[in-house]
Amino acid sequence: MRKSLFINGEWVGAANVQDLYSPYSGEKIAEIPLATHQEVDAAVQAAYNARKQLKKMPAHERAQILENVSRLIEENREECARLIAVEAAKPIQTARGEVARSLMTYKLASEEARRLPNEMVNMDAVPGGENRTAYAVREPAGVVAAITPFNFPMNLVAHKLGPAIASGCPVVLKPASQTPLSAFFIAELFEKAGLPKGALNVITGKGSVVGEALVTDDRVKVITFTGSPEVGMSIRNKAGLKKVTLELGSNSAVIIDEGTDIEAIADRIATGAFTYQGQVCISVQRIFVHESCYKQLIKKMKEKAENMVLGDPLDEGTQISAMISPEEKDRVLSWINEAAEQGAKIVTGGEENNGMITPAVIENVAPSMKVSCEEVFGPVVTISPFKEWEEAIGLVNNSDFGLQAGVYTEKISHAFHASEELEVGGVMINDFPTFRVDHMPYGGMKKSGSGREGIKYAIEEMTEIKLVSFNNSSFK
Repeated sequence: MRKSLFINGEWVGAANVQDLYSPYSGEKIAEIPLATHQEVDAAVQAAYNARKQLKKMPAHERAQILENVSRLIEENREECARLIAVEAAKPIQTARGEVARSLMTYKLASEEARRLPNEMVNMDAVPGGENRTAYAVREPAGVVAAITPFNFPMNLVAHKLGPAIASGCPVVLKPASQTPLSAFFIAELFEKAGLPKGALNVITGKGSVVGEALVTDDRVKVITFTGSPEVGMSIRNKAGLKKVTLELGSNSAVIIDEGTDIEAIADRIATGAFTYQGQVCISVQRIFVHESCYKQLIKKMKEKAENMVLGDPLDEGTQISAMISPEEKDRVLSWINEAAEQGAKIVTGGEENNGMITPAVIENVAPSMKVSCEEVFGPVVTISPFKEWEEAIGLVNNSDFGLQAGVYTEKISHAFHASEELEVGGVMINDFPTFRVDHMPYGGMKKSGSGREGIKYAIEEMTEIKLVSFNNSSFK
């Protein structure tokens, strides 16, 4: 199946293609176009030409287009899920969950399109502002370059496209090289939904060609990127005066306080650690548990990890499948082995099984080990004990990352203390850090990025505020 680029409402064949293989079976599933500089330029120009039409389109029409996309996803739920499962090796049950979230994300974007946050400004609140009427309006910032990762190929695309279209910004989308099929499918749905030509363009190819061109093009006014800190920082350095939203990595932690019912939370924690092979930005990677609960948690996590079902992502019972690439599998295994060589204890897992990685539980971990201080992005969780609450807060904050953290405690004082002291973008009290619903503000501190997603908040990142002030005394 040879795919084409989507430029200015047309499907355009590329001279060069790249074979796309299933991460699980290794079978060829498609041929993906490799865009040239000329094709990227054409996509950006198409978006630039569409900007005025999209800006002038009434909010209710943009809202209806987004509602149409949500409805079309609903009508094609199973096809969408199978597409994600095949190209991303995401277990089918998890893929269905992503599809459900995706259609809700577009629905939320439709609602936000109808209520862009314009406001009156009380000019007479200060001396000199008397007899004036003013209001601030949000206007689309311009062409948005959206660069998305492999791990949520449909919903993280929705978190870029939804707010962009809602705010009246045309988009050039570069999906991850391993998961472009979901993006092409969504482009087909937008086409059916009535989006004007040029308002959405989908370009695949090498980051050194497509990404570089998008980041440095003066016609692009907004860059929204989800991916690695290294690439994010490179984008920031090259973007100039563009508005930039960066959703980067993490090594998300959870604190489990004294007195917590381990039996009650074990399933939730294991889900947060191992869902989709741990390839989630807010996967549970570090657990800091009060020493009184330590042995019980180790036992329960070992049990949960060993009961995980590995296999074909299209099988209904599969919970863990292949990593996104053999290189990523080898990297994760090397980090586990390195930790063991440096004195960590592998409680269970961390081995290759038919090209997959058995979920690993590790203890006796030093903060300097890669499995702790860097983003594993694999089915690996570390568990460490603490004595005092302040110690646990310090252990979480001893990180270059700060996306989200979870806190389990029965003490309201500890809950509020954690909410104030943890250096993260989101604190989940009595829940794991992997919790996210799609309208909440989502983003991090430190190397976890800058700016916020969540439809309302992403719209703020993609719009400019214009003040209009009337000197009333000048009118007859």
